[in-house]
This record gives sequence, C-alpha cells and structure tokens, in this order.
Amino acid sequence: MPSPESKTRKAKPSAKALPPPSPWSTYHRKRKLTHLICFLVFVTLPFLNVMRFDIPKQRFYFAGYELWISEFSIIFFSLMFLMFLIAGMAMLYGRLFCSYLCPQMIFSEASLAMEAWLQKWITRRFLSWPSGRRVWLFRIAFYVLVGLASVFLAFVFISYFVEPRDLFWRLMSLDLWTAGGISGAVVTLITFLDFAFVRQRFCVTACPYGYLQGMLTDGNTLLVHYRDEGKDCIECKKCVRVCHMGIDIRDSPYQIECVHCGECIDACVEILGKVGKPGLIHYVWGEKGELLGQKAPWHRRLGLRDAKRAVVILILLFYLSGLTVALSMRKPVLVQVAPVRTTMYQVTPDGRIANHFRIRLANRSSRPAAVTLSIEGLPGAVISPSQDPRRLEPGQELQQEFDVVVTKSRAASEVNHFKVVARVTPEQSPDEFPMTFLMPVERAP
Repeated sequence: MPSPESKTRKAKPSAKALPPPSPWSTYHRKRKLTHLICFLVFVTLPFLNVMRFDIPKQRFYFAGYELWISEFSIIFFSLMFLMFLIAGMAMLYGRLFCSYLCPQMIFSEASLAMEAWLQKWITRRFLSWPSGRRVWLFRIAFYVLVGLASVFLAFVFISYFVEPRDLFWRLMSLDLWTAGGISGAVVTLITFLDFAFVRQRFCVTACPYGYLQGMLTDGNTLLVHYRDEGKDCIECKKCVRVCHMGIDIRDSPYQIECVHCGECIDACVEILGKVGKPGLIHYVWGEKGELLGQKAPWHRRLGLRDAKRAVVILILLFYLSGLTVALSMRKPVLVQVAPVRTTMYQVTPDGRIANHFRIRLANRSSRPAAVTLSIEGLPGAVISPSQDPRRLEPGQELQQEFDVVVTKSRAASEVNHFKVVARVTPEQSPDEFPMTFLMPVERAP
C-alpha cells in the first residue's frame, strides 16, 4: 500500500525533447553545399575564361572580357574591387570566408573526410589482416589518392595562369624543363604536403587573413559566441569534439583558430535539444549584439550596423561603378593612328603631296575583325597603299604605315585639319582621329 505521503507527492515531469532540426537547416550541410559549389566554380573558371591571368600571352580574363596588359586601368579596378570585397566581407561577416569559401579550408576538410572514410573502409574490408598491415595499406592508399588529387588541383591552379590546353599537353609530356612544367611540379608538391600533413595548421601559422581579421573585427562583426546566462551547459564537450581546429568555443569567440564554421552550433543544438533546451552557441553580431536572424531592420540583418560599414559599401560601389564604366567604354578592337613626322611632307613623282602616318591595330575580342579607313575633311585625299579592309584574327596585333596623298592645290593652306575614320566589322562605333596635313604653299610672285 502506498503511503499517504506518496499519494500527495507529485512526480517531477521529465523534460520533453525538442524536435530535431532539419538536416538541411544545419550549418554543416550548408557549408558542405557551399564547398561543393565553390569547388565547381574553382574548376570551371579557368576553362571558361571568367577570371584568369594568362602570363605567356599577357592577358587578363575577367567577366567574359579579354583584357590586355596595356589596359592597366581596368585591371586595377578589378583587383581593387576584389581586395575591398574580401576586406569588407571580413569586417561585416568575420571569418565566414575562411569556413565557407576558402580553398585551403575546403580541400583540408575534404582530405580529412577522405582519410576517415578510407580508414573505415580498409578496416571493414580487411578485418582479418594484422593491424600493422592494415595501417601500411591505409597509408599507401591515402597518399596515392592525395597525390592524384594534388596533380588535378595543381593543374587547375596553374590553368589560371597558363592556357589549359597548352598546360594539358605539357602534363602529358611530363614537361619539367619549361616554366609552366616546373611551376606545375612545384605546386603539385606543395599541394600534396599541404593536404597530407599541414591542413588546418596552415590557418593558424601561415595564413595572413586570420591575423588581418584581428584588425578588421569590431563590436558589430558576425561571430560564433557561447551564451549561457542560465547555466544550462551540461558539459558534454561535443562542441569541442566536432571542432576541426581543436578549440573550446566557450573560452572566447576571438581565438585565432576559430574560423566560425558553426559546427559547434549544430552540436549544441542537437545535444541540448534532447533534454528540451535550446542551444547555447549562436551566430551573433558582436559579443553583445543580437542573434543572427533575429527580427531587426533589413540593413541591420545584412550587417550594415554603423557608419563604418556604410563607408565600406560605398567604396565597394565606387570601385564596382568604375569597373563597370571602364568595361562599358572598352572597345574590342583597338585602333590607334599617329603621324610620322620624320619628314614634314613628301612630293610624289606625279607631283602630289604625301604625309606619312602609322596605324596600330589590336583585336582584343574572340572573333575575327576587319578595319576600314577613310578620310574626312580633306578633299581629294586618298590612302596609299590601300589595304582595306585590314583583317585581324582574335588576339592578333598589327602595325602598318601608310600615306595620305593629296593633289597640290593653290586653295590649300600650309596646315590642313582633317579626320581619319576607322570603321570596324563586327559592329563597333567608328573611331575618329583628328589629324593635320602639311603641304607647301605656292606664294604669288
């Protein structure tokens, strides 16, 4: 028989577990999807000439444009825009570049994942083998896979600086004597050593971006922060176990090793959710700011939380505008005409007057082009020799000299102003070059 006390004593209700989060709402899944997209972009860009330096040809491919080294202003705006974009991202969003977009982090984590998978597979498949033999098999297989991956990654990386088809034939011929072949071999070796042994240690020893972050971070920068005002931490230490950098986020959000990947957030939400409590680790706007995703004005949710960030965005817009204007004003076919004044003028055998000029053409497009010259404002003038249309293949440069010839006239003056007009096919707005034509003047006796 239960005692009267037991009847009156109420049982303490057990905590009800929170529903588990959707796998696609976790930061781990979001990061891995971003990593996959970044990998595909990294592999694709050099083959589509979206962004690539071609050192042998002295070309810079950007957003579909083939920029020549002489077009320094456009290249300058491109590089400044990319530099401020990375710096601005660090100020607003902390080290999300490191955890979501950095190739070093992406391939380091891929190497770790491949190592763990390969070790489990060999253990299951060769369970009857002695442990020492399995270890040797694992090491050989792992280094072979990392070596093959290093060759592929080095090929893609060097393709940003050497034309991919040319580089492929260098690789097939085991080229180790030209600059492209030597560079490929060196990058392959560095890549192998990095992803086989160094991995994330590079982030805290050699990478300057992590140290630069200390100068760019302030009280409004997005970071991963541990908040436990109610003392709800159960000391499960899973946030420490899942951290690839081997840190305890509870110590400080400003540890140089922390790349703000959010793995500890997922771990805390999963464990505390089983006991009916929300996670204690969050993305927050500064140590004292609100949580990411909390209700706030749109500009604060995007990270524009003070005047400094507004200035950074304005600088980015300035460089982006300058880059857009420079690209819109750029002409695919460069035409330059200049006089050659080693002699003022020449008298031809038939008594006409000739002035000497030089034309420089450069086809900076991916299609063949033709240039036709004409004279305006100088009656009776002809171009000699007549070579119109002047045809250029993609990437071809051409420099020629020609004469503008005019019949001697009493009505002409000593200095005559006219225009050389260059019309380019495919369609391009005509280029006009104001010039002067010099001729002797017959004076009345």
